[in-house]
Amino acid sequence: MTSPALERFIAQATACTRSHADPADCVLELAPCMLELIAGAGSFLEPRHYRSDALAYTRNLIYDAPDESLSLYAIVWLPGQWTPVHDHGSWGVVGVVEGVLEERSHVRLSPDRGADEDIELVRGGVVLLGPGAVTSFVPNPDHIHVTGVPPGRPRVVSLHLYGRMMSSFNTYDVAAGTRQRVEVAHNES
Repeated sequence: MTSPALERFIAQATACTRSHADPADCVLELAPCMLELIAGAGSFLEPRHYRSDALAYTRNLIYDAPDESLSLYAIVWLPGQWTPVHDHGSWGVVGVVEGVLEERSHVRLSPDRGADEDIELVRGGVVLLGPGAVTSFVPNPDHIHVTGVPPGRPRVVSLHLYGRMMSSFNTYDVAAGTRQRVEVAHNES
């Protein structure tokens, strides 16, 4: 890390995770820090953080804590690229650097949050996050959603801080009513 803005953000996030056991406290404290980070993104984002792939959104790792308690990614979304329906199993704070990121939520109606089968999901609302916007989430209740960019909108670049090394997440098959943990790839920086 060579940017004072990025170094300050990582120091704040590290201190926060050490001082707050409650994920809601972490996101409450770190959302304003993410706002500052995205305002200074030009001071640390390099061409390698803007890598993209025509087939799928691209996760470019910026920082991973040695103890795997934090990870920060620049995610590049080209028009028409979406995540599967998923949750992170972690808290997170997201800031949009460029473009308009769309998040479509799902609500879990089935009562057993630990179950991987017989899951009833219904579609919820939509949030449009433009440049400078910050959002956050906590793991309980599950933050189940689809994120991406509809065709016809320009590329999106967003920063995602997670309260763990985000090498996997839970994906949902809405029609089948199932959930499974899957590994997710990223580019090293």
